[in-house]
Amino acid sequence: MMEQLLYASEVVVNGLMTGVMYALVALGFVLIYKASGVFNYAQGVLALFAALTLIGIQQGQVPFAHLISALTGMHLDSFGWTVPSLLAILLTALVMVGLAILIEALVLKHLVGQEPIILFMATIGLAYFLEGLGDLMWGASVKSLDVGLPQGLSETVETMTDSLFGYGFFIDRLDIWATIIAAVLVASLVAFSQYTKQGRAMRAVADDHQAALSVGISLRFIWVMVWSIAGFVALVAGIMWGTKSGVQFSLSLIALKALPVLMLGGFTSIPGAIVGGLIIGVGEKLFEFYIGPMVGGATENWFAYVLALLFLVFRPQGLFGERIIERV
Repeated sequence: MMEQLLYASEVVVNGLMTGVMYALVALGFVLIYKASGVFNYAQGVLALFAALTLIGIQQGQVPFAHLISALTGMHLDSFGWTVPSLLAILLTALVMVGLAILIEALVLKHLVGQEPIILFMATIGLAYFLEGLGDLMWGASVKSLDVGLPQGLSETVETMTDSLFGYGFFIDRLDIWATIIAAVLVASLVAFSQYTKQGRAMRAVADDHQAALSVGISLRFIWVMVWSIAGFVALVAGIMWGTKSGVQFSLSLIALKALPVLMLGGFTSIPGAIVGGLIIGVGEKLFEFYIGPMVGGATENWFAYVLALLFLVFRPQGLFGERIIERV
């Protein structure tokens, strides 16, 4: 019995760490939704594009090398230098800010006052455009990402838990660092949203574009700011997931894992994204641990979506979402 309890405790710890990562991905969706009232289909592709750009800058790769070679016959695969990880991350963050400015100037500013479905369709088009752009710029091959984060099992955690419980927890050092970084970023975003003037302006823009404009809020500035923050969140998520499993075009599918998190926590709530991520992370690990062996395993692939479906039936606004009542 005690051994089962210790195994379950290790599963819970790993689930909490995974849940923080899910929450980090979901935050990008929440930020865009709070500023525009629309679900950003492109958030997962932003994480992929940021990770590809980071690797390209790190390795000194020539952007559009394949296209240049096809058009000119010149073979310029690399500039011949490498860029330190920290500098490469800063440069990639600047690229994501520049991308946010371009998105606002070329797409969003032309859609002010449009129905949410129009903005949603725009993010779908943007997702496929960025996926193709990333392919053209950096190539479609699977890439490994290394920014110096420690990897491998943590001997410190194993020794500490063994001395306390007589059983050593097997925790990956990358998961520990990813959890710490994600937790700091999540806490910073919560503070920004709740306690700053820009955070309040962001919520006002989400409620009504025209009303926000009428009281002097710059819609264009808010959209650039929010898409820049979402791009930075996507960069951090891309680094964590890319370091863990490699950078390939399936990385954009991490967005699908954020959907159940948003349905549980609510599309408009940053704390909801955190709680939803933790529930999904712990829930899917415990379900796999206890129920998985009875049904053939692989329950982590569908558990979150079944849980989200139950929430849609009984509490469609999520745990922290706002119940909207319209009187006709």
